[in-house]
Amino acid sequence: MGISVDTFFLERNGQGTLQAQLQQLIAEGILSGRFHVGEKLPSSRKLAAHLGVSRITVTLAYTELLANDYLTAKGRSGYYVSENAPVPPTYAPVRRDNESVDWDRAFARRFSDGDVLTKPSNWRDYRYPFIYGQVDRKLFDHANWRLCAVRALGHKDFHSLTGDYVDQDDPLLLEFIARHTLPRRGIVARPEEILITLGAQNALWLASRILLNRNRRAAIEDPCYYALRDLLIHSDCQLSYLKVDREGLLPDTIPDDTDVIFTTPSHQCPTTATMPVDRRNALLSRARELDAMIVEDDYEFEMSFLGAPSPALRSMDRDGRVIYVGSFSKSLFPGLRLGYMVGSEPFIREARALRSLVLRHPPGHMQRTAAYFLSLGHYDAQIRRMSKTLQRRREAIEEAIKQYGLTVAGRGMLGGSSIWMQAPERIDTTKLASDLQRQSVHIEPGEPFFSGPNRPQNYYRLGYSAISSARIGPGIQQIAETIRQS
Repeated sequence: MGISVDTFFLERNGQGTLQAQLQQLIAEGILSGRFHVGEKLPSSRKLAAHLGVSRITVTLAYTELLANDYLTAKGRSGYYVSENAPVPPTYAPVRRDNESVDWDRAFARRFSDGDVLTKPSNWRDYRYPFIYGQVDRKLFDHANWRLCAVRALGHKDFHSLTGDYVDQDDPLLLEFIARHTLPRRGIVARPEEILITLGAQNALWLASRILLNRNRRAAIEDPCYYALRDLLIHSDCQLSYLKVDREGLLPDTIPDDTDVIFTTPSHQCPTTATMPVDRRNALLSRARELDAMIVEDDYEFEMSFLGAPSPALRSMDRDGRVIYVGSFSKSLFPGLRLGYMVGSEPFIREARALRSLVLRHPPGHMQRTAAYFLSLGHYDAQIRRMSKTLQRRREAIEEAIKQYGLTVAGRGMLGGSSIWMQAPERIDTTKLASDLQRQSVHIEPGEPFFSGPNRPQNYYRLGYSAISSARIGPGIQQIAETIRQS
C-alpha cells in the first residue's frame, strides 16, 4: 500500500524553497518511522496537484532523495522508500515519570538564578521595538555576506572550513584585526597578542578564569553589564561595586586590595557615559599603584558617529596591564558570536590554552567568512551606512524624548545605539515594560544592571538599532502616556 498524498503539506511562508521543504518532509517521515521501507510514494503528478506546485518541484525533490539513498526508483512503477534508508530506533523510550534525583543535592553550583534581560523572540513583530543589540535587516549587507560565505566554502579555503585549528585562529582574520581594526583605537598588536573568541562575553569569561580566584578581588561598575557581574559571582572571587557618574567609574574609589578592574570606558554599560582622557590616565595610574590588571570592554566603539572615539585604555597603557576586549556583535550581528581580546603575549598564551580546553576554537568557516567580509571593504561600507542611520535615529529619539517630557539619565558623547532613561521614582519599569508589551512596545527595564539588595527600579534602556526613525516618535509618545497613567 502506498503513502497517501494527504500526508503531505507545505507552508508557503516556511523556511527554504518548496523543493527543500518537500525533501525535509519526506526525510523526516522516514526518520520518524511514519514512512516504511518499501512503501510507494505518490506519483510526481498526483503529489504536485495535491500541493499546488509544479511537477518539476516534486521530481527534483524525489531525485535528490534518490541520490541520498532515502528513495529508490523501480522503472516505470515510481519511487519507493529505500531499503538503505536510515531506520528509526525500534526500542521504546524510557518514561521518567518518577525521577528520584535530589537536584538540590546533585548541583554543585547553580547558574540559572542570575539576572537575564529576556528578549522576546517575536520582537520583530512589535510596532515599537526599542530593543538593544539586535539587527535591522535593512541595514545589514546580506548579499555580500552571503557571497563571502560562499567564497569561504570554496576549495581554496577547504582547510579553514574543515580543519582543526587546535588552539590557533584564522590568519586572515587576525591580520585584518591587527592592521585595520586595532589601529583605529590606537592599539598596536602582533598576531601573538590577539585571540579570537565567541563574542565579548567569552572573552570576559576567559579573563576572569585566568586572573581571578577566591583569594582575589575584582572591581566592577555599578550599574554594569549584568552577565559580567553574574559571571564574576560564579568565579567565587571577592567583588567590589563602583558607582559611576556621567564620566564613568571614579578611580579613587577602587579598593586598595583590588586585583582586576573591569570597565567599559568608551560606552559605559548601560549608562553610555564616555570616560574622558584625564580620567583614563587616572585609572591607569591607580591600577599601576595597586599593581592591578584592567579588562577593558570596548563593545561599541564602531558606533561613534557623534565624534571621534577616545583612545582605548590599551593604547595608553605602557605597562601591559590592560586586556582589551572587542566584538563584532554590534557592528555585524550578534548571532555571529565573534569577538577578540588583545593582551600581552604571556596572557594571550594562557587564554589560548584555556580556550582550547573548553571549545578549541571558534568555527573556522565563520572566521574566514568574516575575514573576507572585512578585508573586501564590505565591513567599512556597512559601518558608514549604520552610522548615518543611527545618527538620524538618535536625533529623532532625542527630539521625541524632549517633546514628550521624558528624562534622560545618560547619553553617550560619541554615539552608540541606546539611551539610558529614568522614570519617576514611583514607576517600576519591570511592570512598565510588561504593560508596554501589550501595546506592542518593547523597552528594557534597568533593575538587572544594578547590584546589591536595594536596586533602583525606575531606570530603563531604549535601544534604537532596530526601529525605524518614523516609528520612534509615536513609540516614545506611547511610553510617555503609559508612564503618566501608571
